Amino acid sequence: MSPVRIAVIDGQGGGIGRHITAALREALNEDVKIYALGTNAIAMGNMLKGGANEAASGENAIVHMASRVDLIVGSLAILIAGSMCGEVTPGITAAVGSASAMKILLPINRNRVTIVSVVDEPVPHQIEKLIGETARCVQNIEERRKNRNV
Repeated sequence: MSPVRIAVIDGQGGGIGRHITAALREALNEDVKIYALGTNAIAMGNMLKGGANEAASGENAIVHMASRVDLIVGSLAILIAGSMCGEVTPGITAAVGSASAMKILLPINRNRVTIVSVVDEPVPHQIEKLIGETARCVQNIEERRKNRNV
């Protein structure tokens, strides 16, 4: 059975991505593969320090990997072209948005986008909820794969 593959996508300094990566590594079993995909090398490096298995940076890496993972995790900004001070390109948003992978995103409001019915709470609380939802998704994927192999 192939391991569940998670892409953590972040940009700028990669602080949120590093926090997510470290929390995922702690919460999930070692078989889960975490890919740190940064819009730049600094973000990628910080996520790698958080415990990612592999890392790459730039638009091409994100576009390439978006269709090869089971889950994509990050902030809502990865679906908004021009976000993260212009680091998120239209190519990235198209690849992430059209990927068949489940997307689990933080509703961080830095792009003049408001999502109604979302509780405005501190980022660490949002990340905690993201980790819980990601763990549930990983478990569901693993169970489906196990049932197919039985």
